[in-house]
Amino acid sequence: MTTAAAARGEASVAVISGASSGIGAALAQAYAQRGWRVVLVGRRGSALDATAMACAQAQGLQAVDPSRLRLISVDLRDIQAWREHAVRLLRDWGCPQVVVAAAGISHGVDLSHAPDLQVAGEIMHSNWLAALGTLSPFIAPMRARGSGTLAAIASVAGVRGLPGHAAYSASKAALIRSLESLRVELRGSGVRVVTVSPGFIATPMTAGNPFPMPFLLDAQAFARRALRAIDRGSAYATIPWPMAVLSKLMHVLPRGLWDRVARLQGRKPRREPPEDDPS
Repeated sequence: MTTAAAARGEASVAVISGASSGIGAALAQAYAQRGWRVVLVGRRGSALDATAMACAQAQGLQAVDPSRLRLISVDLRDIQAWREHAVRLLRDWGCPQVVVAAAGISHGVDLSHAPDLQVAGEIMHSNWLAALGTLSPFIAPMRARGSGTLAAIASVAGVRGLPGHAAYSASKAALIRSLESLRVELRGSGVRVVTVSPGFIATPMTAGNPFPMPFLLDAQAFARRALRAIDRGSAYATIPWPMAVLSKLMHVLPRGLWDRVARLQGRKPRREPPEDDPS
């Protein structure tokens, strides 16, 4: 909490993108339960309303209190529109203590199909560029203050390429490396950069996976563990821990062996038509 905010008796602020559902919604509720003021960011207004009500209940309230919950309905792929919302947020609520880029999409692609190249571009835009755009407006204010945490939800899928995941694995690998670059740039500034890489989490994104999902966690259990990693300022955290062990093994396997192992993994279903609605 900033000194000025503490003097006013205001709670810390967390900004959560992808708050319409899944991991983002679970993280928002976890911060609300802590008594933080929470900014819910997502594209689907009605789903944001549902998350806001769940957050209010986590705060022990029967209705949403606008002084404790702020809803921003915006397509994060529109970076300029998001920056305008962020400027107003900084003016009204000050610089947040934590920003988590949790929005993302996942679809299988078959690169032999021309329409899937458009899907691949959308996945890269949503999972990489829009995630960086989510954090961008808060970098300079946090650095000027000398504190804050910038976090993003990556994926174990970013460690190695998986069948059908030519776009998703690439988008998460790009996000991991970009966050690593940002962490190095901000070292010594007081601003922490946290990469959280989930394994399989029970959300709408994974509901249609036609293959086994080892170490599957529900979103609420994941959120509790992710908050601990964000509190610690962990540079990189894989959740749950058995998936961390598996991902380290994935990382070091020789390419030939990885190719044989990865072929055993089922493919993520393709999406038709090529358009989507990131949360």
